[in-house]
Amino acid sequence: MSMTDAAFADGDGASPHRVLCAGICALILTVGLARFAYTPLLPVMRAEAGLSYLAGGWLATFNYVGYLAGVLIAAGVTDMRRKYVLYRLGLIVAALSTAAMGWTSDVGTWALLRLLGGMSGAAGMLLASGLVLDWLMRNGHRAELGLHFTGLGLGIMVSGIAVNLMLDRLDWAQQWVALGVLGAAFLVPAWLWVPAPTGMDTQPAAVDAKPASASPPSRRWMALLLGAYFCAGFGYVVSATFIVAIVEKMPLLAGRGVWLWVAVGLAAVPSSLLWDRIAQRTGTLRALILGFGLQTVSILLPVLTQDPWLNLLSALLYGGTCIGLVSLTLTLIGRRFPGNSSKAMAKLTISYGIAQIVAPAIAGGIAAATGSYRGALVIAVLVMGVGMLLVMALHALERRLGSAPQ
Repeated sequence: MSMTDAAFADGDGASPHRVLCAGICALILTVGLARFAYTPLLPVMRAEAGLSYLAGGWLATFNYVGYLAGVLIAAGVTDMRRKYVLYRLGLIVAALSTAAMGWTSDVGTWALLRLLGGMSGAAGMLLASGLVLDWLMRNGHRAELGLHFTGLGLGIMVSGIAVNLMLDRLDWAQQWVALGVLGAAFLVPAWLWVPAPTGMDTQPAAVDAKPASASPPSRRWMALLLGAYFCAGFGYVVSATFIVAIVEKMPLLAGRGVWLWVAVGLAAVPSSLLWDRIAQRTGTLRALILGFGLQTVSILLPVLTQDPWLNLLSALLYGGTCIGLVSLTLTLIGRRFPGNSSKAMAKLTISYGIAQIVAPAIAGGIAAATGSYRGALVIAVLVMGVGMLLVMALHALERRLGSAPQ
């Protein structure tokens, strides 16, 4: 057996299909349920559990604080076997923290559980992604994660469909417990089908990586991208947290908010693959400008109209762009820091994470003061507009330097 084959145990009959399926199940559990099930359940908790606007915003903030903490913990671990242990621990925490939301009505305990649920998100987004990618590379398969990240959109769909099916049958607490049980079903393949790493702790460079000698971008270039990514995180999280609650307050859409959340997931499933194709045709920065513009429109539509079809369009545009903006930005960084992108990606993740922490608290405060999320949406539109201008400035800088990455 070669060192490559010995790097991962395959006694369980590991195959690309099983490993990718495990990664997708990990994302459905740790992101779709442990993080995003809160979105369709927020109006239910407001109506049945007495959750206030302000507390609803702060619970979302604690969730994103947890995610950022999980990212920092995961980034600080280099040993692959320890990452594997943390990955499995994250799966357990995701299922338990979801179910436990229904075991209490104490806001402080909810905040702790949302913090833990957010931390578990790093197990799917970072640890599962790294383990899956490493296994693919070491076993001679294409080092691509487009299929893996369809788990994000599928997770949104699963959380939305599950909540919608339970609305008239279970109360808010029983729904949380049921979602935890559903999460356990996804935990099983996520646990069993990601092979345990053995032996080598270092990861080989991708075959198609560019030479590390390529000149890194300037500080101004990086500052523009960090600012734009912060804006993307701000706009993303306002809709991701409150879209169902916003729609449920519209007379023509009352009772249909959860199905719009399902539409978000449906549009998100193929989005990373679609935006890769767009970037190949237009260039990464032009694709980012287009993505910012479309997501800004998706946030603006609920402010301008209560028309059901236009709000459905809003949900589809949002689902079709939120993950694409992330994948495009990380792809851009990977190309501009060939062979050494982890530090730059960590900076971007922190910028995006800070926006996710700040935005829900601001949105919850505005909603508490005004009785509506409209003001929060307007602020999100303005922030996204600033983000698009920053990407346009970045594109102009690249054109002047004659080094725009394609």
